[in-house]
Amino acid sequence: MLVFRPSGYLARVMRIDPVQRQSLISLGSTIGLTAIGFLSTMYFAHVVGPSILGAYFLFVAYFSVFNLIGDGGFGGAAVKRISEGEDQSAYFTAFILLRVALTVISVGFLLIVQPYLVKLTSSGVLPWLILALIVSTFTNIASNSVYGRGMVGINQIGSLIDTLVRILVQVAAVVLGYGVAGLAGGFVAGVLVSGLFNFRFLDLSPAPFRRSHIASLFAFSVWTFLSSSGYLVFSYADTIMIGHFMTEADIGIYRVALQLTSIATFATIALHTTLYPKVSYWGKQDDLPSVERALARAFTYSLLLAVPVVAGGWLLGERLLYFFYGASFAAGAGALAILLLVQVAHVFMFLQTMCLNALDRPQDSFRVTAVAVAANIGLNFLLIPAYGIAGASTATLVTMVLNATLAHRALSRSIRVRIEPRAVAHIILAALIMAAVVAACRFAVPLSNVVIVLGMVGLGGLVYLLVLLRLDRGIHDELKDLAGQLGIPWPRAL
Repeated sequence: MLVFRPSGYLARVMRIDPVQRQSLISLGSTIGLTAIGFLSTMYFAHVVGPSILGAYFLFVAYFSVFNLIGDGGFGGAAVKRISEGEDQSAYFTAFILLRVALTVISVGFLLIVQPYLVKLTSSGVLPWLILALIVSTFTNIASNSVYGRGMVGINQIGSLIDTLVRILVQVAAVVLGYGVAGLAGGFVAGVLVSGLFNFRFLDLSPAPFRRSHIASLFAFSVWTFLSSSGYLVFSYADTIMIGHFMTEADIGIYRVALQLTSIATFATIALHTTLYPKVSYWGKQDDLPSVERALARAFTYSLLLAVPVVAGGWLLGERLLYFFYGASFAAGAGALAILLLVQVAHVFMFLQTMCLNALDRPQDSFRVTAVAVAANIGLNFLLIPAYGIAGASTATLVTMVLNATLAHRALSRSIRVRIEPRAVAHIILAALIMAAVVAACRFAVPLSNVVIVLGMVGLGGLVYLLVLLRLDRGIHDELKDLAGQLGIPWPRAL
């Protein structure tokens, strides 16, 4: 009789290679976060509609902007310096001082520009925004310090807790009729509880620091801040500009389409989170071949998911929007088709800029991002008034490709940036076969209800996996070995 023993299973997991183990934890956390986020957004889309949802997305966009000002790049700088293993408590204390000071500046700036944020203030969420910025200061200090200490799993569990608490509070608030204020309040609750969880595992304590510690954080943070600003443009400038030129309902439709494409980023985000401290350490030890191998493998495993999601999304995206979120959200199908390609470009941009920062080259990361940011803002101003949310999607795609290309050029000066051509070719071929099967089935069976659509998704995933495992023995053997280490039975048919 098979008995599940948690302690024995945990011991088995801990014997897995550290990078693989932390990637699995990160991937599991990312999948959990996204699944919960999807279900909650579907619920909110049906209950409150695109306008209130759009107002909430605008709140999140402004929070991200002012939280970036409050962070000033010192969060990434603290992770980098703490992860290097020298004077960790001194860097931790200096980070606390700088982070609190910048939060005061950020909130003060928000109060100054408040008269110009008409749609934000009219929705009544400005007090929640100020509270969120204050609470995020505590959480940012705790989570970045834990992450810098290499406790990637704790950091990821904290993110999962953030999402769980946020959604539970939001659902309760929406049921009670609080609308956008309830959504914003749930956001604040999630951030707070996540911070408390990370703080529980924080093993650094305040210690004297010197001017050199602050100077070291400044040296890294300037470029990290500027690079983060660029990434923020890709994440939220389109949302803010859609809100300026269009309506909250358009924001809701666009962000829902963007969320649906985020399935393609599961592996990329997990690998980014896991590899940053590792690449930082390898760079410090001048072990660049390890960086090259890890990056190439990260490309493969990111595309392993991104490519079939693009193919499946093109075939089923409009029906997924219709059945999952409601008829009004099906208008985002055109934007969805473009945003799916954005996620493929995102694989290369995100992982390459991560390596630039981890290898202590944030200046180069900023330079390549700055060019793309300028192009993104210009294209959004030109395309959104003319083409609406499809224009915003196009602007994001063009500038994401530009950023990835420039990042490749910059990173190639330090390491050999490559993909694994055979594995990537097998991924593309398997995705094409999957697409052909799904297209044939769609032609034969009308997508008239959600059960049929979900059946098509399941069929496509099964075909893709079976074909890929037959085509690529390397991926097959790695997954089989990993399943064995986790104690998961591997089907004989595979």
